[in-house]
Amino acid sequence: MKKSNNRILIIDDNEDVLLAAKLLLKQYFNIIDTEKDPGVLPNLLKNEIYDVILLDMNFTQDMTSGQEGFYWLNEILKIDPSSVVILITSFGDVDTAVKAIKYGAIDFVLKPWQNEKFVATISSALKLSESKRELDYLRSQNKQMNQDMGKKFRNLIGNSTPMQQVFNTIHKVADTDANVLILGENGTGKELVARALHNQSSRSAEVFVSVDMGAITHSLFESELFGHVRGAFTDAKEDRAGRFELASNGTLFLDEISNIPIELQAKLLSAIQERKISRVGSNKVKEINIRLISATNSDLNKLVKEGRFRQDLLYRINTVEIHIPPLRDRKADIELLVEYYLNIFRKKYNKNNLRLIASTLSKLKTYDWPGNVRELQHAVERAVILCESDILEPQDFVLRASENYKSVLKFDNYNLESVEKIVVRKVLAKYQGNVTKAADELGLTRTSLYRRMDKFNL
Repeated sequence: MKKSNNRILIIDDNEDVLLAAKLLLKQYFNIIDTEKDPGVLPNLLKNEIYDVILLDMNFTQDMTSGQEGFYWLNEILKIDPSSVVILITSFGDVDTAVKAIKYGAIDFVLKPWQNEKFVATISSALKLSESKRELDYLRSQNKQMNQDMGKKFRNLIGNSTPMQQVFNTIHKVADTDANVLILGENGTGKELVARALHNQSSRSAEVFVSVDMGAITHSLFESELFGHVRGAFTDAKEDRAGRFELASNGTLFLDEISNIPIELQAKLLSAIQERKISRVGSNKVKEINIRLISATNSDLNKLVKEGRFRQDLLYRINTVEIHIPPLRDRKADIELLVEYYLNIFRKKYNKNNLRLIASTLSKLKTYDWPGNVRELQHAVERAVILCESDILEPQDFVLRASENYKSVLKFDNYNLESVEKIVVRKVLAKYQGNVTKAADELGLTRTSLYRRMDKFNL
């Protein structure tokens, strides 16, 4: 076991116990604090963060009942609810220790302890401590993001009729636990809608976990979603929680859900249906409590007919569907969107006097925006960076590449897979194989584009 920098605190009024524990544990951990008097705990915990706390159950004032141990366990968890506490107790107090676990301790060790078991118990507790800290971080990050945005729909911008219909559906669905399927082209803002649903739900104080299903390889599908235990496969060097566990009590967003291979869809269906999962390599069943939101830019009904998507899975994920209109169908929102992003990039690039003229806005409104809002955002940022005056003129927005799609792309048939292959090949050729630029224009992540390149042997 490699020596770690985790901080361990041991509280016991027996100096021999403290010395024995410290001599043993200093072989494995660099930072070990010991304390005889539990009365100093409040000050200690206000000044230090401990990964694991070992707490004796009985002190000199009360040698047998364990009540002092209960009291200090409660005080520790009051100060830091994320604290990972292991109880130290004698053999005859096992029932008391088991009772204490119900009150928040995570394990106990018996005096006199077996060295290997003692170290193993602490090592397991450290893994739990890391998971708790990670979950607390995600929760606090999620809460802070909600506060920072301060808007009902965050970055969802629009006054057009199609967007008002989207907002209305979010209002109706958000505070339920109904599974939602968000449909829309790349770049329309499917994740923003998912986050708006989460932010207006009763789970808003909990985590929002987003998973790009197009970026998960077949071999790691179960491990990523359901977790694994140490030794489950070659690279499984430690226990790891999957996305379902990390999203516990919060929202799990599965983006690009149509990319899940048909042979793996049954496992996802089972987890959603039973609300139970097992980590890879373990038979232990864990109950999950999540709100599921999925998204895709594909026609799932067509994929069902082609045998590429399970109909029962489709039924399970789309209790409610939300269709996000492409930008070409809500051009009334273009001026709002341009001003929104212009305000952001004025500040970012210190060009506070930059303004848009009518002829430029007219050009943007007549363009079809095949990359939707994401393409508009990138176009505004690029124009702000490259413009040479305080006025954004039509020539500052270079849109020819996307405008040429209709003339450049010729299809022998309109099979979606064939069309996708042609588009990916053309865009890669346009950028001379530069995956970053091609993915940006296609509205994909680099990982998703690599998967398509592999699929089409490009």
